[in-house]
Amino acid sequence: MSEKSKVRVLVVDDEPDIIDLLKYNLEKEGYEVETASDGVKAVKTAIRFKPEVILLDIMMPLQDGVETCRQIREIPELKSTFIIFLTARSEEYSEVAAFDVGADDYITKPIKPRALLSRITALFRRESKKEKEVSQIKIKDLVIDRTSYTIDQSGKTITLPKKEFELLYFLAKNPNMVFSRDDLLQNIWGADVFVLARTVDVHIRKVREKIGDEYITTVKGVGYKFDMN
Repeated sequence: MSEKSKVRVLVVDDEPDIIDLLKYNLEKEGYEVETASDGVKAVKTAIRFKPEVILLDIMMPLQDGVETCRQIREIPELKSTFIIFLTARSEEYSEVAAFDVGADDYITKPIKPRALLSRITALFRRESKKEKEVSQIKIKDLVIDRTSYTIDQSGKTITLPKKEFELLYFLAKNPNMVFSRDDLLQNIWGADVFVLARTVDVHIRKVREKIGDEYITTVKGVGYKFDMN
Protein backbone atom coordinates (compact mmCIF):
# COMPACT_ATOMS: atom_id res chain seq x y z
CA MET A 1 0.00 0.00 0.00
CA SER A 2 3.02 2.32 -0.23
CA GLU A 3 1.67 4.10 -3.34
CA LYS A 4 -1.64 4.84 -1.64
CA SER A 5 0.14 6.31 1.39
CA LYS A 6 0.90 9.30 -0.84
CA VAL A 7 -2.75 9.77 -1.78
CA ARG A 8 -4.58 12.34 0.33
CA VAL A 9 -8.36 12.03 0.77
CA LEU A 10 -10.64 14.67 2.29
CA VAL A 11 -13.92 13.28 3.69
CA VAL A 12 -16.71 15.88 4.05
CA ASP A 13 -19.93 14.92 5.82
CA ASP A 14 -21.97 16.25 8.73
CA GLU A 15 -22.66 12.75 10.08
CA PRO A 16 -19.87 11.62 12.49
CA ASP A 17 -20.69 7.92 11.96
CA ILE A 18 -20.13 8.20 8.21
CA ILE A 19 -16.89 10.15 8.68
CA ASP A 20 -15.61 7.48 11.12
CA LEU A 21 -16.60 4.63 8.77
CA LEU A 22 -14.90 6.16 5.73
CA LYS A 23 -11.82 7.35 7.64
CA TYR A 24 -11.30 3.88 9.11
CA ASN A 25 -11.61 2.06 5.77
CA LEU A 26 -9.49 4.54 3.84
CA GLU A 27 -6.68 4.59 6.41
CA LYS A 28 -6.76 0.79 6.52
CA GLU A 29 -5.98 0.88 2.77
CA GLY A 30 -3.08 3.29 3.35
CA TYR A 31 -4.69 6.59 2.35
CA GLU A 32 -3.91 9.78 4.27
CA VAL A 33 -7.24 11.19 5.47
CA GLU A 34 -8.51 14.51 6.79
CA THR A 35 -12.14 15.35 7.51
CA ALA A 36 -14.54 18.31 7.57
CA SER A 37 -18.12 18.51 8.85
CA ASP A 38 -19.43 21.31 6.61
CA GLY A 39 -18.78 22.96 3.26
CA VAL A 40 -17.03 26.07 4.58
CA LYS A 41 -14.50 23.98 6.55
CA ALA A 42 -14.12 21.70 3.53
CA VAL A 43 -12.90 24.52 1.27
CA LYS A 44 -10.42 25.78 3.89
CA THR A 45 -9.13 22.25 4.54
CA ALA A 46 -8.84 21.50 0.82
CA ILE A 47 -6.69 24.61 0.25
CA ARG A 48 -4.33 23.58 3.06
CA PHE A 49 -4.39 19.78 2.62
CA LYS A 50 -4.46 19.66 -1.20
CA PRO A 51 -6.22 16.28 -1.46
CA GLU A 52 -6.15 14.12 -4.57
CA VAL A 53 -9.66 12.86 -3.73
CA ILE A 54 -12.60 14.58 -2.00
CA LEU A 55 -15.62 12.59 -0.79
CA LEU A 56 -18.38 15.16 -0.49
CA ASP A 57 -21.88 15.04 0.98
CA ILE A 58 -24.58 17.26 -0.60
CA MET A 59 -26.83 18.14 2.36
CA MET A 60 -24.66 19.91 4.96
CA PRO A 61 -24.93 22.91 7.29
CA LEU A 62 -23.56 26.36 6.37
CA GLN A 63 -22.86 25.44 2.74
CA ASP A 64 -24.08 22.51 0.66
CA GLY A 65 -21.89 20.15 -1.33
CA VAL A 66 -22.78 21.59 -4.74
CA GLU A 67 -21.62 25.10 -3.81
CA THR A 68 -18.57 23.62 -2.06
CA CYS A 69 -17.63 21.69 -5.22
CA ARG A 70 -18.09 24.80 -7.35
CA GLN A 71 -15.71 26.79 -5.11
CA ILE A 72 -13.11 23.99 -5.03
CA ARG A 73 -13.15 23.71 -8.82
CA GLU A 74 -12.19 27.40 -9.03
CA ILE A 75 -8.97 26.79 -7.06
CA PRO A 76 -6.18 26.19 -9.64
CA GLU A 77 -4.19 23.82 -7.39
CA LEU A 78 -7.25 21.57 -7.03
CA LYS A 79 -8.27 21.47 -10.68
CA SER A 80 -7.29 17.81 -11.08
CA THR A 81 -8.64 16.65 -7.69
CA PHE A 82 -11.24 13.89 -7.98
CA ILE A 83 -14.55 14.86 -6.36
CA ILE A 84 -17.00 12.07 -5.53
CA PHE A 85 -20.41 13.00 -4.17
CA LEU A 86 -21.78 10.73 -1.43
CA THR A 87 -25.40 11.51 -0.73
CA ALA A 88 -28.72 10.11 0.41
CA ARG A 89 -30.44 12.17 -2.26
CA SER A 90 -31.12 10.18 -5.41
CA GLU A 91 -33.27 12.76 -7.18
CA GLU A 92 -32.20 13.42 -10.76
CA TYR A 93 -31.76 17.17 -10.23
CA SER A 94 -29.19 16.55 -7.46
CA GLU A 95 -27.13 14.34 -9.77
CA VAL A 96 -27.29 16.82 -12.63
CA ALA A 97 -26.31 19.68 -10.27
CA ALA A 98 -23.35 17.66 -8.96
CA PHE A 99 -21.93 16.88 -12.41
CA ASP A 100 -22.73 20.40 -13.55
CA VAL A 101 -20.25 21.84 -11.01
CA GLY A 102 -17.52 19.32 -11.82
CA ALA A 103 -18.13 16.07 -9.92
CA ASP A 104 -16.23 13.00 -11.12
CA ASP A 105 -18.61 10.46 -9.60
CA TYR A 106 -21.87 10.30 -7.65
CA ILE A 107 -22.67 7.54 -5.15
CA THR A 108 -25.90 7.29 -3.17
CA LYS A 109 -25.95 6.20 0.46
CA PRO A 110 -25.85 3.76 2.19
CA ILE A 111 -22.16 3.59 1.35
CA LYS A 112 -20.46 0.24 0.82
CA PRO A 113 -16.79 0.85 1.68
CA ARG A 114 -15.38 -1.83 -0.63
CA ALA A 115 -17.39 -0.53 -3.59
CA LEU A 116 -16.28 3.04 -2.82
CA LEU A 117 -12.62 2.02 -2.68
CA SER A 118 -13.03 0.29 -6.06
CA ARG A 119 -14.52 3.47 -7.55
CA ILE A 120 -11.56 5.53 -6.28
CA THR A 121 -9.10 3.02 -7.78
CA ALA A 122 -10.99 3.13 -11.10
CA LEU A 123 -10.70 6.94 -11.24
CA PHE A 124 -6.92 6.78 -10.82
CA ARG A 125 -6.63 3.97 -13.38
CA ARG A 126 -8.56 6.00 -15.94
CA GLU A 127 -6.45 9.09 -15.23
CA SER A 128 -3.19 7.17 -15.70
CA LYS A 129 -4.33 6.17 -19.19
CA LYS A 130 -5.06 9.80 -20.04
CA GLU A 131 -1.60 10.89 -18.87
CA LYS A 132 -0.08 8.80 -21.68
CA GLU A 133 -1.90 10.89 -24.29
CA VAL A 134 -0.43 13.85 -26.18
CA SER A 135 -0.28 16.84 -23.82
CA GLN A 136 -1.13 19.48 -26.42
CA ILE A 137 -3.43 19.63 -29.45
CA LYS A 138 -3.28 22.44 -32.02
CA ILE A 139 -6.47 22.54 -34.06
CA LYS A 140 -8.06 25.43 -35.98
CA ASP A 141 -7.28 28.53 -33.90
CA LEU A 142 -7.11 26.57 -30.62
CA VAL A 143 -4.16 25.26 -28.64
CA ILE A 144 -5.55 22.79 -26.09
CA ASP A 145 -3.02 22.15 -23.33
CA ARG A 146 -3.66 19.13 -21.15
CA THR A 147 -0.95 19.95 -18.59
CA SER A 148 -2.51 23.27 -17.59
CA TYR A 149 -6.15 22.53 -18.55
CA THR A 150 -6.15 25.74 -20.58
CA ILE A 151 -7.09 26.68 -24.14
CA ASP A 152 -5.33 29.37 -26.11
CA GLN A 153 -7.74 30.86 -28.65
CA SER A 154 -5.93 33.28 -30.97
CA GLY A 155 -3.83 34.57 -28.06
CA LYS A 156 -6.64 34.60 -25.46
CA THR A 157 -6.30 32.11 -22.60
CA ILE A 158 -9.47 30.26 -21.55
CA THR A 159 -9.63 27.99 -18.50
CA LEU A 160 -12.25 25.24 -18.43
CA PRO A 161 -13.40 23.03 -15.54
CA LYS A 162 -11.98 19.51 -15.69
CA LYS A 163 -14.83 17.63 -17.36
CA GLU A 164 -15.56 20.42 -19.87
CA PHE A 165 -11.88 20.42 -20.81
CA GLU A 166 -11.75 16.64 -21.19
CA LEU A 167 -14.84 16.69 -23.39
CA LEU A 168 -13.34 19.30 -25.71
CA TYR A 169 -9.95 17.54 -25.70
CA PHE A 170 -11.51 14.20 -26.64
CA LEU A 171 -13.57 15.63 -29.51
CA ALA A 172 -10.62 17.70 -30.80
CA LYS A 173 -8.39 14.61 -30.67
CA ASN A 174 -10.86 12.90 -33.01
CA PRO A 175 -11.89 15.68 -35.44
CA ASN A 176 -14.95 15.15 -37.67
CA MET A 177 -15.79 11.87 -35.89
CA VAL A 178 -19.33 11.74 -34.52
CA PHE A 179 -19.78 10.43 -30.97
CA SER A 180 -23.07 9.59 -29.30
CA ARG A 181 -23.81 10.73 -25.76
CA ASP A 182 -23.13 7.17 -24.58
CA ASP A 183 -19.73 7.19 -26.36
CA LEU A 184 -18.82 10.44 -24.61
CA LEU A 185 -20.05 9.22 -21.22
CA GLN A 186 -17.91 6.08 -21.54
CA ASN A 187 -14.79 7.97 -22.63
CA ILE A 188 -15.01 11.02 -20.33
CA TRP A 189 -16.79 9.76 -17.21
CA GLY A 190 -16.01 6.04 -17.56
CA ALA A 191 -18.09 2.88 -17.75
CA ASP A 192 -18.18 2.46 -13.97
CA VAL A 193 -19.72 5.90 -13.32
CA PHE A 194 -23.47 6.23 -13.82
CA VAL A 195 -24.16 9.63 -15.38
CA LEU A 196 -27.35 10.89 -17.03
CA ALA A 197 -27.06 11.48 -20.79
CA ARG A 198 -28.25 15.09 -20.40
CA THR A 199 -25.07 15.80 -18.39
CA VAL A 200 -23.21 15.63 -21.72
CA ASP A 201 -25.57 18.22 -23.23
CA VAL A 202 -25.01 20.56 -20.27
CA HIS A 203 -21.22 20.30 -20.58
CA ILE A 204 -21.30 20.82 -24.37
CA ARG A 205 -23.43 23.94 -23.89
CA LYS A 206 -20.97 25.31 -21.32
CA VAL A 207 -17.96 24.68 -23.61
CA ARG A 208 -19.74 26.48 -26.46
CA GLU A 209 -20.49 29.44 -24.20
CA LYS A 210 -16.78 29.81 -23.48
CA ILE A 211 -15.13 29.14 -26.85
CA GLY A 212 -17.95 29.76 -29.35
CA ASP A 213 -20.42 27.60 -31.29
CA GLU A 214 -18.33 26.93 -34.36
CA TYR A 215 -16.17 24.08 -33.02
CA ILE A 216 -18.55 21.42 -31.68
CA THR A 217 -21.41 20.53 -34.01
CA THR A 218 -24.59 18.68 -33.07
CA VAL A 219 -25.41 15.84 -35.45
CA LYS A 220 -29.16 15.52 -34.97
CA GLY A 221 -30.27 12.17 -33.62
CA VAL A 222 -26.68 10.91 -33.37
CA GLY A 223 -24.42 13.02 -31.17
CA TYR A 224 -21.58 15.54 -31.39
CA LYS A 225 -18.38 16.11 -33.37
CA PHE A 226 -15.49 18.58 -33.53
CA ASP A 227 -16.10 20.27 -36.86
CA MET A 228 -13.03 20.97 -39.03
CA ASN A 229 -15.02 22.76 -41.75
